[in-house]
Amino acid sequence: MSKKTSSTFIFYAALMFLSSVLSTANKAIGQNAKLSQEGKINGLNTLTPKEKAEGWKLLFDGKSTTAWTGTKGSGFPEKGWVIENGILTVLGTTGDAHASGGDIITKEQYGNFELALEFQIPKGANSGIKYFVINNFPNQQGNYLGLEYQIIDDENHADAKLGVNGNRTLSSLYDLIPAKNKKANPVGQWNQVKIVVKGNHVEHWLNGSKVVSFERGSDEFRKLVAASKYKDLQGFGEMPKGHILLQGHGDTVHYRNIKIKSLENS
Repeated sequence: MSKKTSSTFIFYAALMFLSSVLSTANKAIGQNAKLSQEGKINGLNTLTPKEKAEGWKLLFDGKSTTAWTGTKGSGFPEKGWVIENGILTVLGTTGDAHASGGDIITKEQYGNFELALEFQIPKGANSGIKYFVINNFPNQQGNYLGLEYQIIDDENHADAKLGVNGNRTLSSLYDLIPAKNKKANPVGQWNQVKIVVKGNHVEHWLNGSKVVSFERGSDEFRKLVAASKYKDLQGFGEMPKGHILLQGHGDTVHYRNIKIKSLENS
Protein backbone atom coordinates (compact mmCIF):
# COMPACT_ATOMS: atom_id res chain seq x y z
CA MET A 1 0.00 0.00 0.00
CA SER A 2 1.43 3.40 -0.98
CA LYS A 3 1.87 6.18 1.55
CA LYS A 4 -0.84 8.17 -0.25
CA THR A 5 -3.30 5.28 -0.15
CA SER A 6 -2.47 4.59 3.49
CA SER A 7 -3.03 8.23 4.44
CA THR A 8 -6.34 8.27 2.57
CA PHE A 9 -7.46 5.09 4.35
CA ILE A 10 -6.54 6.49 7.75
CA PHE A 11 -8.36 9.74 6.97
CA TYR A 12 -11.60 8.00 5.99
CA ALA A 13 -11.38 5.58 8.94
CA ALA A 14 -11.02 8.52 11.31
CA LEU A 15 -13.90 10.28 9.58
CA MET A 16 -16.13 7.23 9.99
CA PHE A 17 -15.18 6.89 13.66
CA LEU A 18 -15.95 10.55 14.32
CA SER A 19 -19.27 10.18 12.51
CA SER A 20 -20.17 7.20 14.70
CA VAL A 21 -19.28 9.09 17.89
CA LEU A 22 -21.33 12.12 16.84
CA SER A 23 -24.28 9.91 15.93
CA THR A 24 -24.21 8.23 19.35
CA ALA A 25 -23.92 11.58 21.11
CA ASN A 26 -26.79 13.04 19.10
CA LYS A 27 -28.98 10.04 19.98
CA ALA A 28 -28.20 10.50 23.68
CA ILE A 29 -28.89 14.24 23.47
CA GLY A 30 -32.11 13.52 21.61
CA GLN A 31 -33.25 10.99 24.21
CA ASN A 32 -32.48 13.37 27.08
CA ALA A 33 -34.30 16.17 25.30
CA LYS A 34 -37.26 13.86 24.69
CA LEU A 35 -37.41 12.86 28.37
CA SER A 36 -37.06 16.48 29.45
CA GLN A 37 -39.80 17.63 27.07
CA GLU A 38 -41.97 14.70 28.10
CA GLY A 39 -41.62 15.80 31.71
CA LYS A 40 -42.71 19.34 30.85
CA ILE A 41 -45.70 18.12 28.86
CA ASN A 42 -46.92 15.61 31.42
CA GLY A 43 -46.19 17.72 34.50
CA LEU A 44 -43.98 15.06 36.00
CA ASN A 45 -43.46 14.87 39.73
CA THR A 46 -46.05 17.52 40.51
CA LEU A 47 -49.42 17.54 42.22
CA THR A 48 -52.57 19.10 40.84
CA PRO A 49 -54.63 21.41 43.08
CA LYS A 50 -57.18 18.58 43.36
CA GLU A 51 -54.52 16.08 44.50
CA LYS A 52 -53.20 18.54 47.08
CA ALA A 53 -56.71 19.05 48.41
CA GLU A 54 -57.13 15.27 48.66
CA GLY A 55 -53.97 14.96 50.76
CA TRP A 56 -51.50 13.60 48.24
CA LYS A 57 -47.79 14.20 48.94
CA LEU A 58 -44.82 13.73 46.66
CA LEU A 59 -42.23 11.16 47.67
CA PHE A 60 -40.03 12.34 44.78
CA ASP A 61 -40.04 15.87 43.37
CA GLY A 62 -37.83 15.09 40.39
CA LYS A 63 -34.79 16.78 41.92
CA SER A 64 -34.04 15.47 45.41
CA THR A 65 -34.28 12.33 47.53
CA THR A 66 -35.13 13.99 50.83
CA ALA A 67 -38.00 11.56 51.50
CA TRP A 68 -35.68 8.55 51.20
CA THR A 69 -32.69 6.97 52.89
CA GLY A 70 -30.60 3.89 52.25
CA THR A 71 -30.82 0.64 54.18
CA LYS A 72 -27.03 0.35 54.34
CA GLY A 73 -25.29 2.81 56.65
CA SER A 74 -26.77 6.28 57.06
CA GLY A 75 -28.15 8.63 54.46
CA PHE A 76 -29.01 8.11 50.82
CA PRO A 77 -26.68 5.78 48.86
CA GLU A 78 -23.69 7.57 47.37
CA LYS A 79 -23.70 5.29 44.33
CA GLY A 80 -26.14 3.16 42.42
CA TRP A 81 -29.00 5.70 42.27
CA VAL A 82 -29.18 8.75 39.98
CA ILE A 83 -31.64 11.52 39.15
CA GLU A 84 -31.82 12.75 35.56
CA ASN A 85 -34.59 14.55 33.69
CA GLY A 86 -36.96 14.15 36.61
CA ILE A 87 -36.49 10.39 36.76
CA LEU A 88 -35.11 8.41 39.71
CA THR A 89 -33.09 5.45 38.47
CA VAL A 90 -31.48 2.54 40.24
CA LEU A 91 -28.56 1.44 38.08
CA GLY A 92 -27.97 -2.14 37.03
CA THR A 93 -24.83 -4.01 37.97
CA THR A 94 -22.96 -6.98 36.60
CA GLY A 95 -22.37 -10.07 38.71
CA ASP A 96 -23.55 -9.80 42.32
CA ALA A 97 -27.07 -8.36 42.47
CA HIS A 98 -26.33 -7.01 45.94
CA ALA A 99 -23.26 -5.04 44.81
CA SER A 100 -25.38 -2.04 43.81
CA GLY A 101 -26.17 0.99 45.93
CA GLY A 102 -28.74 -1.12 47.75
CA ASP A 103 -32.39 -0.62 48.61
CA ILE A 104 -33.86 2.71 49.63
CA ILE A 105 -36.73 3.22 52.07
CA THR A 106 -38.97 6.11 52.99
CA LYS A 107 -37.92 7.96 56.12
CA GLU A 108 -41.53 7.86 57.28
CA GLN A 109 -43.61 4.77 57.98
CA TYR A 110 -47.12 4.25 56.64
CA GLY A 111 -50.15 2.21 57.70
CA ASN A 112 -53.30 3.07 55.74
CA PHE A 113 -52.28 4.64 52.44
CA GLU A 114 -52.56 4.83 48.68
CA LEU A 115 -49.22 4.78 46.86
CA ALA A 116 -48.96 5.68 43.18
CA LEU A 117 -45.95 5.73 40.86
CA GLU A 118 -44.73 4.87 37.39
CA PHE A 119 -41.87 2.55 36.50
CA GLN A 120 -39.99 1.52 33.39
CA ILE A 121 -37.63 -1.45 33.03
CA PRO A 122 -35.33 -2.77 30.32
CA LYS A 123 -35.41 -6.32 28.97
CA GLY A 124 -34.75 -9.00 31.59
CA ALA A 125 -35.04 -6.77 34.67
CA ASN A 126 -36.18 -7.92 38.11
CA SER A 127 -36.95 -5.70 41.11
CA GLY A 128 -39.76 -4.78 43.46
CA ILE A 129 -41.65 -2.25 45.56
CA LYS A 130 -42.02 -3.33 49.18
CA TYR A 131 -44.34 -1.98 51.87
CA PHE A 132 -44.91 -2.62 55.56
CA VAL A 133 -41.13 -2.90 55.57
CA ILE A 134 -39.22 -3.25 58.82
CA ASN A 135 -35.70 -4.32 59.68
CA ASN A 136 -36.38 -7.98 60.34
CA PHE A 137 -32.82 -8.67 61.43
CA PRO A 138 -31.49 -5.63 63.36
CA ASN A 139 -28.06 -7.21 63.72
CA GLN A 140 -27.71 -7.55 59.94
CA GLN A 141 -27.24 -4.27 58.13
CA GLY A 142 -29.74 -3.53 55.39
CA ASN A 143 -31.89 -6.63 55.79
CA TYR A 144 -35.32 -5.04 55.36
CA LEU A 145 -38.28 -7.19 54.27
CA GLY A 146 -41.94 -6.56 53.63
CA LEU A 147 -44.84 -7.32 51.33
CA GLU A 148 -43.66 -6.90 47.75
CA TYR A 149 -45.26 -5.65 44.57
CA GLN A 150 -43.21 -7.55 42.00
CA ILE A 151 -41.52 -5.68 39.15
CA ILE A 152 -40.15 -8.04 36.52
CA ASP A 153 -39.92 -8.76 32.82
CA ASP A 154 -42.19 -11.81 32.77
CA GLU A 155 -40.95 -12.98 29.39
CA ASN A 156 -37.22 -12.70 29.92
CA HIS A 157 -36.38 -13.26 33.61
CA ALA A 158 -36.22 -16.76 35.04
CA ASP A 159 -37.71 -15.81 38.43
CA ALA A 160 -41.06 -15.10 36.79
CA LYS A 161 -41.27 -18.80 35.94
CA LEU A 162 -40.59 -19.90 39.53
CA GLY A 163 -42.82 -19.77 42.60
CA VAL A 164 -46.38 -21.15 42.56
CA ASN A 165 -49.01 -20.46 39.88
CA GLY A 166 -47.26 -17.31 38.70
CA ASN A 167 -46.92 -15.64 42.08
CA ARG A 168 -43.56 -14.15 41.07
CA THR A 169 -44.79 -12.42 37.95
CA LEU A 170 -45.26 -8.69 37.38
CA SER A 171 -47.55 -6.90 39.90
CA SER A 172 -48.07 -10.06 41.97
CA LEU A 173 -47.75 -10.11 45.74
CA TYR A 174 -44.33 -11.68 45.50
CA ASP A 175 -44.18 -15.39 46.36
CA LEU A 176 -47.71 -15.26 47.75
CA ILE A 177 -50.50 -14.23 45.33
CA PRO A 178 -50.32 -14.09 41.51
CA ALA A 179 -51.67 -11.07 39.66
CA LYS A 180 -54.77 -11.70 37.55
CA ASN A 181 -56.18 -10.02 34.43
CA LYS A 182 -53.27 -7.61 34.16
CA LYS A 183 -52.52 -5.43 31.16
CA ALA A 184 -48.82 -4.66 31.24
CA ASN A 185 -47.07 -2.34 28.84
CA PRO A 186 -43.97 -3.80 27.14
CA VAL A 187 -40.48 -3.36 28.56
CA GLY A 188 -39.13 0.06 27.70
CA GLN A 189 -42.53 1.68 28.27
CA TRP A 190 -43.96 3.23 31.44
CA ASN A 191 -46.36 1.28 33.66
CA GLN A 192 -48.59 2.75 36.37
CA VAL A 193 -48.62 1.21 39.84
CA LYS A 194 -51.10 1.74 42.64
CA ILE A 195 -51.00 0.04 46.04
CA VAL A 196 -53.98 0.64 48.35
CA VAL A 197 -54.06 -0.34 52.03
CA LYS A 198 -57.14 0.13 54.22
CA GLY A 199 -56.70 -1.69 57.49
CA ASN A 200 -55.95 -5.28 56.55
CA HIS A 201 -57.40 -4.97 53.05
CA VAL A 202 -54.73 -4.55 50.35
CA GLU A 203 -54.98 -4.06 46.59
CA HIS A 204 -52.40 -4.06 43.79
CA TRP A 205 -53.25 -2.11 40.64
CA LEU A 206 -51.48 -2.04 37.27
CA ASN A 207 -52.30 0.49 34.56
CA GLY A 208 -55.72 1.21 36.01
CA SER A 209 -56.79 -2.39 36.67
CA LYS A 210 -56.95 -4.16 40.03
CA VAL A 211 -54.83 -7.31 39.78
CA VAL A 212 -54.44 -8.48 43.41
CA SER A 213 -56.70 -8.22 46.44
CA PHE A 214 -56.20 -9.83 49.86
CA GLU A 215 -56.71 -9.51 53.61
CA ARG A 216 -53.65 -9.37 55.81
CA GLY A 217 -53.92 -11.58 58.87
CA SER A 218 -56.65 -13.80 57.43
CA ASP A 219 -56.36 -17.58 57.63
CA GLU A 220 -55.82 -17.72 53.87
CA PHE A 221 -53.05 -15.10 54.02
CA ARG A 222 -51.27 -16.89 56.86
CA LYS A 223 -51.43 -20.20 55.01
CA LEU A 224 -49.79 -18.56 52.01
CA VAL A 225 -47.05 -17.06 54.18
CA ALA A 226 -46.45 -20.45 55.84
CA ALA A 227 -45.81 -21.99 52.42
CA SER A 228 -43.56 -19.15 51.21
CA LYS A 229 -39.99 -17.96 51.66
CA TYR A 230 -41.28 -15.82 54.58
CA LYS A 231 -42.47 -18.76 56.68
CA ASP A 232 -39.92 -18.19 59.44
CA LEU A 233 -40.81 -14.51 59.93
CA GLN A 234 -43.38 -14.28 62.70
CA GLY A 235 -46.22 -11.90 61.92
CA PHE A 236 -44.87 -11.18 58.43
CA GLY A 237 -46.83 -8.46 56.67
CA GLU A 238 -49.18 -7.86 59.60
CA MET A 239 -47.50 -4.95 61.37
CA PRO A 240 -49.61 -1.78 61.75
CA LYS A 241 -47.21 0.31 59.67
CA GLY A 242 -43.82 0.22 57.99
CA HIS A 243 -41.54 1.83 55.43
CA ILE A 244 -41.96 1.75 51.66
CA LEU A 245 -38.92 0.34 49.86
CA LEU A 246 -37.60 0.57 46.30
CA GLN A 247 -35.33 -2.37 45.63
CA GLY A 248 -31.75 -2.15 44.38
CA HIS A 249 -31.59 -5.69 43.07
CA GLY A 250 -28.88 -5.44 40.41
CA ASP A 251 -31.14 -4.40 37.51
CA THR A 252 -31.96 -0.96 36.14
CA VAL A 253 -35.38 0.45 37.03
CA HIS A 254 -36.65 3.98 36.30
CA TYR A 255 -39.20 5.67 38.58
CA ARG A 256 -41.23 8.88 38.35
CA ASN A 257 -44.40 10.45 39.76
CA ILE A 258 -43.97 8.78 43.16
CA LYS A 259 -46.69 10.05 45.50
CA ILE A 260 -48.65 8.89 48.50
CA LYS A 261 -51.91 9.73 50.25
CA SER A 262 -52.69 8.84 53.85
CA LEU A 263 -55.96 6.99 54.39
CA GLU A 264 -55.76 7.06 58.17
CA ASN A 265 -58.92 9.12 58.54
CA SER A 266 -60.86 7.81 55.57
